[in-house]
Amino acid sequence: MARNHWLRRFGIVLIVVWSLTPVYWAVNTSLQTDVQVASKPAHYLPPTPTLRNYRAVVSGGGDIPNAIRRSTVNIFIECGVATIITVALATLAAYAFARLRFRGSKILFFAVLATMAFPAYTTLIPLYKIMSTFGLVNTYTGIILVYVSGFLPLATWILHSYMSSLPLAIEEAGRVDGASRMQVLWHVVLPLAVPGIISTAIITFLFAWAQFLFPLVLSSDLSTQPLTVAIAALQGRHLVPFTLLSAAGVYAIAVPALIVVTLNRYIVSGLLSGSVK
Repeated sequence: MARNHWLRRFGIVLIVVWSLTPVYWAVNTSLQTDVQVASKPAHYLPPTPTLRNYRAVVSGGGDIPNAIRRSTVNIFIECGVATIITVALATLAAYAFARLRFRGSKILFFAVLATMAFPAYTTLIPLYKIMSTFGLVNTYTGIILVYVSGFLPLATWILHSYMSSLPLAIEEAGRVDGASRMQVLWHVVLPLAVPGIISTAIITFLFAWAQFLFPLVLSSDLSTQPLTVAIAALQGRHLVPFTLLSAAGVYAIAVPALIVVTLNRYIVSGLLSGSVK
């Protein structure tokens, strides 16, 4: 037993170190100057920590800082709009599947869930051809539509599980009082489903923020590329200091990390409350 306990601890420590080492190295590089980064042997701690690279990314002049700031705006627009649309559609779909009885409802619901079993990247080329046909490559609309189509099944499943657990008697009381189905949804169901909706929105936003290959293929210039893609694109197109790229990378990591740390209890409570009500 004691041996298994220590092996488990060692495994956890190994996973944590393996996961956080790249993050630490990005932070370490971002706090150094170009000369210090290029020196040998490498500095495992910044000799003279500086925030110059972060200031350059936020308010510095030049093509590279401007491109990073533009891509930051892009990623917030694309992730934010995709999250709003996905949650809105998933809420309506989840309520319909959970409460309405119509022919083929179960088959349609399981067909929606079955799409999650297919590897997402198998649809990359067909999606690119569709977006290219409709002139949606290098547009916010194209990237947002792909995000919504990819995240909608998962969001629908999460909210369906939550709404199925809500007490049906409250909705029936509203119908008896003369409320329409949409009034019951708006005034009764949605207030009760707020924790589930919030958790779904957070998960959707984090998934959208982490996307790389889809926006890489669907946006070939910096006008619509999100921050995660722009960092890699800048490295190939310009002679960019690693210190500046590392600072941009830390910014890209900081946003989802801050969301998870700050709103973790809302994610957990939102997902679990639907299963215990």
